[in-house]
Amino acid sequence: MDYIIYFAITIGILVFVHEFGHFIAAKACGMRAEVFAIGFGKRLFGWNKISGFSFGDLPKDFDGQGHTDYRLSLLPLGGYVKISGMVDESFDTEFANKEPQPYEFRARPTWQKIIVITAGVIMNLLLALLVFWGTNFFHGKEITNTTTIGYVLPNSTADSLGFEANDKILSINGKSVKNWDQVQTDIYLNTIGQNLKFKVERASNVLTIAVPRTKIPPSDSKQTFLIPTGIKPGVNEVLPKSPASVAGINTGDLLLKLDNVPLYSREQTTQIITSHKNVTLPLVVLRGKDTVNIAVTPGADGMIGVGLVDAFTGPVIYEKFGFFQSFYYGWQDVVKITDLTFSLAGKVIGGKVAFGKVFGGPVKIAQFAVRSADNGILSFIYFLAMLSLSLAIINILPFPVLDGGHLVMIIIEGVTKREIPIKVKIAIQNVGFVILMLLMAFIIYNDIINL
Repeated sequence: MDYIIYFAITIGILVFVHEFGHFIAAKACGMRAEVFAIGFGKRLFGWNKISGFSFGDLPKDFDGQGHTDYRLSLLPLGGYVKISGMVDESFDTEFANKEPQPYEFRARPTWQKIIVITAGVIMNLLLALLVFWGTNFFHGKEITNTTTIGYVLPNSTADSLGFEANDKILSINGKSVKNWDQVQTDIYLNTIGQNLKFKVERASNVLTIAVPRTKIPPSDSKQTFLIPTGIKPGVNEVLPKSPASVAGINTGDLLLKLDNVPLYSREQTTQIITSHKNVTLPLVVLRGKDTVNIAVTPGADGMIGVGLVDAFTGPVIYEKFGFFQSFYYGWQDVVKITDLTFSLAGKVIGGKVAFGKVFGGPVKIAQFAVRSADNGILSFIYFLAMLSLSLAIINILPFPVLDGGHLVMIIIEGVTKREIPIKVKIAIQNVGFVILMLLMAFIIYNDIINL
């Protein structure tokens, strides 16, 4: 029920924000919005000024007289605003046999059509920017206040390059670093395409470690390059009836020792577990303020059924930003996430990353919504912002049915000064709709097999 409820809340908010953009823009441009729907397909219930509140479909000859029917429909996978005189998701073409009316979409100038069709994307973008701004302004940025390496996994990339535990990173390519956030930014963003030179302090000696760019694992890789001091593997998910569940491991536990070995990272923890199949291991966890001793037995597959994250337990400081500075950093977040989205999509197309690792449907959205909600309201709101930005990026793509597809046709009509025939628009919409439904089915399939 948690999955269903949070999925409904998440999709409901995002669809409402997106469609409200189209709706308010159409009204502002003098167009009629006949339907404001959350969901697709059969009308479950709704309200309008003519017939009031009612269940089921409206009569086929229903005349809204310019008023909007606000409705909830059967399939909760999106929504739409039906604007008079526009070929959209409803595939209604009755208006084609009549003279264009001043309140219809087709009768308005190109610039108004562009405003209306892009308003949904703009609203999703504004929602993301507002959340990022609010996070920066009210909450500030959490900074990992250390530059010291806590652990180096044996035989890892960092080990082969000469890094050791307790090395304090002083600078990267001549630029001094004061916290781990700067270390990460200099490794993965500020020096893209460059080889690196780390200056580290080790036992009162200053050393230089040269790192070829090709040796650095990608930021989205499962392999962690450098691990700061204070990191502990934390449990963010426990599978039902798994060895971890049987042992009494709980979500939120920090793993301190396994097989009497102090733990410093997910990779180290996984390495110990996979090398002890069907062997009972003593485990020490931190649960709240209490240290708990338990035992866990990895299965024959070398797994215990937990999701692990790197939890930082060291010193943290919060950097506060001013009103306008928060907008700047919020916009920077939008740019970074957009760039990452297209980068990951490119890797999927190039066959470097599995489709299911990047794209998710209703099941994955529900999973992440529940996890983020479990971490608090701020985490859930931030997840909404990320999803809202993703929705904006996807919707502006020049694909039939999506806003970007409509935008392309509007621009073509504006340039040629001729309307594309209704039959052609319907054909394009039908093809796009079928492809979109097939893609959605494939994404849902991927969600299910990855459960």
